[in-house]
Amino acid sequence: MGTPADPDQNENESGSGAVAGLVGLGGAAYTAWVLEVVLSTGLDPIEAYVSELAAQDQPLGGLFRATDFTAGLLVFLGGLLALVRLVRYPRARRPWAVAGWAGVTLFGAATAADAWLPLSCRPTADPECAARETAGLVPATHQAHAVSSSLAMTGALVGIVALTVAARRYRRLAPLARYGPALVVLELLATAWTLTAISLFTAGHGTWALGAGQRLQVFLVALWLGLLAYSVHKEHRT
Repeated sequence: MGTPADPDQNENESGSGAVAGLVGLGGAAYTAWVLEVVLSTGLDPIEAYVSELAAQDQPLGGLFRATDFTAGLLVFLGGLLALVRLVRYPRARRPWAVAGWAGVTLFGAATAADAWLPLSCRPTADPECAARETAGLVPATHQAHAVSSSLAMTGALVGIVALTVAARRYRRLAPLARYGPALVVLELLATAWTLTAISLFTAGHGTWALGAGQRLQVFLVALWLGLLAYSVHKEHRT
């Protein structure tokens, strides 16, 4: 006769599978902006904010808001489930892991909130919109969107750095431990590019390929989420 299955082990494996699935699907949904390659958006991907695809005056804004919300919700649920599992299994409750999954959860929640706080117009493509934004004559959702976007990227950076450190320090999640450091460096460089370009644009000195930098930034986040999902799945299949 075979050895009876351990209910705790089965529950642990199913929980890991759910985390991997939610995070992986969320990461895939977070790349929906690449549809601009085949859809007519009227925006220059080199110059425009990714968020402008979901602006209220965009004909396809509803589509991109829906994909943002879906991505955020899936990642939020995956991160929250991972945190719950850390509470239930004390041996896995280590500081870098807790901080990393908390960052992932924050990223998901703030990304979902972004979808409900869209820009009303396109500041990089419409000089009148940019002037109204500078003068504070745009809806309050512009400021709220800036806050939620900042929280989303802060959560992403915390998750990327902390879980990559956790994978290497605790010898877990082998693919993440191997490839994560390179993605950390690339993500930090893309973030520096994006923040510098935003500062220059806000000061009236042009966009400095703001859109390209931000698209690289969000693509690397999605790529890292995919790597994280694969790492979680592989670890609990071996």
